[in-house]
Amino acid sequence: MQLPNKLHSWEKHAEWPLAAVALAFLLAYAVDVLAQPHGAVKTAVAVITAVTWVVFVVDYLVRLALATDRPRWFVRHLVDLAIVALPLLRPLRLLRLVVLLSALQKAVGNAIRGRVVIYAISSAVLLIFVASLAVLEAERPGPGEIKNYGQAVWWSITTFTTVGYGDLVPETTQGKLVAVLLMAGGLALIGTLTGTIASWIVERVGEADSRNRVATAAHVEQLRADVRQLTDEVRRLQRPIEDRT
Repeated sequence: MQLPNKLHSWEKHAEWPLAAVALAFLLAYAVDVLAQPHGAVKTAVAVITAVTWVVFVVDYLVRLALATDRPRWFVRHLVDLAIVALPLLRPLRLLRLVVLLSALQKAVGNAIRGRVVIYAISSAVLLIFVASLAVLEAERPGPGEIKNYGQAVWWSITTFTTVGYGDLVPETTQGKLVAVLLMAGGLALIGTLTGTIASWIVERVGEADSRNRVATAAHVEQLRADVRQLTDEVRRLQRPIEDRT
């Protein structure tokens, strides 16, 4: 029972530092793709990218070492393995931590649906941002039509929502892989958001129906009481008449 406590403690204390590292990587990746820097700036971007990758590798190895059932932990954390194995996925650490949106979560409150909606929306925005960078990096040197970030964002939005107008299409293998991952993420997040909203609507309809049933039952009971009162009054009035006869 000691190791799970150590694992939980490590994850708790490493959450904020890892979020900061992920944000640093995301900014470095964005500068690398959008600005295409040279010289000292390019060297700084490369150093930041390498350092963040090392941090994620260390975090993954530490958590694997602290896990009691390592094979099971390994299978259940394949996404974490992808984060350290595929540089493209490293910024997605922010999707799980959602540290940068903690203020919005507090504003929404502690309701689980509020957290799910905020999580889904923030995940969608971040996923579109990262996918746009990735597809631009892949397609800009090739023969495709995606040559600037505006086009990449438009393509990411239409792909994320599975609309797919077809006006912009990735031509490279890496770009097509980004499209597959983006569509899968879009379907998952939209499904989560839709299911949450539908659940909220069903709950509100159920609450309204319950209130109506309670009100109807109270109204019927009041009518019964009025009928009994009128019956008693009629009987009271009939007694003098029956006595005279």
